[in-house]
Amino acid sequence: MPADTQNRREVRRTGIVVSDRMAKTIVVRVDRKVLHPVYKKYMRRSSKLVAHDEKREAKIGDTVELVFTRPISRTKRWRLERIVIAAPGQRTAAEGGRP
Repeated sequence: MPADTQNRREVRRTGIVVSDRMAKTIVVRVDRKVLHPVYKKYMRRSSKLVAHDEKREAKIGDTVELVFTRPISRTKRWRLERIVIAAPGQRTAAEGGRP
């Protein structure tokens, strides 16, 4: 491993896959809680991140971990690291699901 990458902290996010319709691309919703500056109440906020899924293994509903990477396309700056929790009731390609 090069010396300059050993000291860098990897940026990781965990979220839920909301779309897997594009080729080798998934859209992941990442939720966070933000404290309101006046009312001091936590609010739920979410972001949608576009991530690269080389093997096309993530399906809608999966909880996945993403890692920040070099720009892959105009909107893709994240890469699928691993599937944390697979969504129940997933169909494989042999059963008639997405190839």
